[in-house]
Amino acid sequence: MGITLYDAPRCPFCARTRIVLAEKGVPYDTVTIDLADRPGWLVERNPPDGRVPVLEEDGWLLPESAVIDEYLEERYPDPPLLPPDPGERAAVRLFVFRFDETLGDPYYAFRREQTGAADWLALGLGQVDALLAAAPFLTGARFGLADVSYLPWLLRLHGLMGVSLEAYPALSRWLESCAERPAVAAEIETVASLAA
Repeated sequence: MGITLYDAPRCPFCARTRIVLAEKGVPYDTVTIDLADRPGWLVERNPPDGRVPVLEEDGWLLPESAVIDEYLEERYPDPPLLPPDPGERAAVRLFVFRFDETLGDPYYAFRREQTGAADWLALGLGQVDALLAAAPFLTGARFGLADVSYLPWLLRLHGLMGVSLEAYPALSRWLESCAERPAVAAEIETVASLAA
C-alpha cells in the first residue's frame, strides 16, 4: 500500500511533511483536502476536526506535522535531518516545540490583523534572525528538522503576504540557501501557485 499523505497545499503544517518526504526521497500518494469543506471520513481519521496533515501507512494513521516528521526521520534515517549529538538533537526539538510562541502565534495574529501583531511578529523574526547569525541553519551546521519546521511560514509571509524580510539579513541568507534545495524549491513553487 505504501504511504498516503492527506494534504492541503495552502497549509504550512502540511508543507513541513512534504519537505521532509522530498528530502528523504520517500514516494507517497497524496489525497488533497479542501480545508473549507473537510470530509467526514477525514474527521474520523483525525478527530475532532480533521486537521491535516495526516500520514497513513498500510492502514496506520499518524497526525500532527512535528510528530510525523520525527517518525519519518526514524523510519527513513537517510539523509538525516537531526544531528547525531543527543544534546544538539534536544536543542532542535526544543526549537520545534517553541515554534508557536516564536513564530506561529505572531504569524496568525498578523494574518488576522490583530492590534500589536506586527511588533510581535517582528520580535519573533528577530529571534530567528539572531539564531541564524550564529549558525548557517536552525538545526546547526546542516539543514534539518528545525529549518523544515519554520520555513513554510516564512515562505508564506514573504510570498503570500508580501512581508519584506530585508531587515533580517541572516534570515534572508538562510532562505536563499534553503531555496537551493529541491524540496524547498518545490514548496516555493507551491506558494507561488497559491498567490496566482
